[in-house]
Amino acid sequence: MSQDTSTREREAAAEADTVPAPSAPRRFPRLPHPRARLARWRGRHPSAARWLSLAVTALAALLVQFALLMPNTPTGLRPGAFVRLPGEAIVGAVVLLYVPRRARTAVAAAAGALVGWLAVLDMLDIGFQQYLGRPFNVILDWELFADARSYVRDALGGAAAFGLTIGAVVLVVALIVLVALAAVRLAGALDRHRAPAVRGVLIAATAWITCAAFGLQLAGGPLASRHTATVAEAQARTVRDTLRDEAAFGKEARADAFGGTPPAQLVPDLRGKDVIFTFIESYGRSAIEDPIMAPGVDRTLTASTQALAKAGFHAKSGWLTSATYGGGSWLGHSTFLSGLWISNQQRYRTVMASDHLSLTKVFAKTGAWDTVGVMPGVVKAWPEQKYYGLDKVYNAFQLGYQGPKFSWSTMPDQFALQQFQQREHGRKRDKPLMSEIILTSSHQPWAPIPRMVGWDQLGDGKVYNTIEKAGKKSADVIADTTASREEYGKSVQYSVTALTQWLERYGTKDTVLVFLGDHQPIARVSGNHASRDVPVSIVAKDPKVLEKIAGWGWSDGLRPAHTAPVWRMSAFRDRFLTAYGSVPHPSRG
Repeated sequence: MSQDTSTREREAAAEADTVPAPSAPRRFPRLPHPRARLARWRGRHPSAARWLSLAVTALAALLVQFALLMPNTPTGLRPGAFVRLPGEAIVGAVVLLYVPRRARTAVAAAAGALVGWLAVLDMLDIGFQQYLGRPFNVILDWELFADARSYVRDALGGAAAFGLTIGAVVLVVALIVLVALAAVRLAGALDRHRAPAVRGVLIAATAWITCAAFGLQLAGGPLASRHTATVAEAQARTVRDTLRDEAAFGKEARADAFGGTPPAQLVPDLRGKDVIFTFIESYGRSAIEDPIMAPGVDRTLTASTQALAKAGFHAKSGWLTSATYGGGSWLGHSTFLSGLWISNQQRYRTVMASDHLSLTKVFAKTGAWDTVGVMPGVVKAWPEQKYYGLDKVYNAFQLGYQGPKFSWSTMPDQFALQQFQQREHGRKRDKPLMSEIILTSSHQPWAPIPRMVGWDQLGDGKVYNTIEKAGKKSADVIADTTASREEYGKSVQYSVTALTQWLERYGTKDTVLVFLGDHQPIARVSGNHASRDVPVSIVAKDPKVLEKIAGWGWSDGLRPAHTAPVWRMSAFRDRFLTAYGSVPHPSRG
């Protein structure tokens, strides 16, 4: 090897010695698993860990107790309702003690989720009874949540509606999941302490049987409770009855006392009259008889009766028992006009798809009337127009209103009535007119409320901008029961005033006005034990119109007496048709 080669090798080796060796990959310490960290903490703090475990188990027991005893009525929602001995908990403990260990967790989770779900149904029952005066129907009522969300959006704004929707979903999911986890926790505790658990279950069962046998009570309720089992049984009956009712009501709807009556024999005593059927939203008996609301409403009814009398109109009034309460106005409308008891959405869909003769369609069937509907609360397609026999329907977008909404109500009643006058009632026609009008200004939350303005000043409705801005905020009224009752009374006064002033101003010797409430206001306004009665009045200038109903026993004027007859709302159609000369020709479907 040459000296040059040797020199190059030495230089290469030296250069290699100066190049740093690649560094080894940097290693981070592995974090222990959460269970391992918890185990270490328990090892370091055994006393605190024991107390924490007991506290979590106690909270799990309290949560299950809460879910099992959750009341399903507004009046039952009180602290004493949760101081009970739930029989379902004792039965559940027995099952979990003797179910195979491998299946115990799944059984506990499923049972806990079921208990949580039944507690959710209890909460829905409370809400529905508070607003609609009836329990939640697990088959039919889901679609009402879309209407509830629309109402909240109109009353409180889109952000509030979105927030409340998300909050409700989170609450439901959290309750079901947490109760399921609590049941699993309690199942583990029973397994770890089997001997004392068995003794505890025997003692609890003995105590429950003793309390049940002697009827022992605490805070107005039985100490031995089987509330959840009762709720489950009630829900099962609701499902069974709802399914049976569908077939039974379909048969009922096919039978019609006037279904086969020839057109010439329908309402012959009203020929030539302009007949108007008007519903005033939430106009219930409480508005006339409740001590907070009645004074103002009674003054309005008295003043309106006197003003109409000066204009030549007279009235008779009575009571009808509505098929709905607090909401679901369309159920009241359809009950009144169909002569059938439409108390739920399933019945409503059935009758809308049937040939059962509605009171409004009677006039269309004769061929002697033009028929029209004024529906300021309708904001989407309304296929019910066909069932009601209306040639034309004006919805919220077809009345030319350019003013502000008043919470849920799309426009003030006075404006809707003025548009009815301009577009239909005031026109020269070849036939008399039969109209169905639904007034909405007395719809909850009753804030802000419109006020009367000059009939010639209504224009396109922009005159209401300052009135709406000066009114009360719906959020303030919703949160205050007394304010809700006061503002509800004022809204009824406004609606009655608008309607009766319209009649004074534009009514003729051939005008016949039938107006009524569709249902009572919600229980927070009308009271938890209020009736479902609503006032109904027939007003006319022609004395022969009221002579036809002289045998009904109704009160003179717009205010029905406390002792005036009370009919089911579904009875009105046939009585009205008979009073005005219609001849029954039953159809059997």
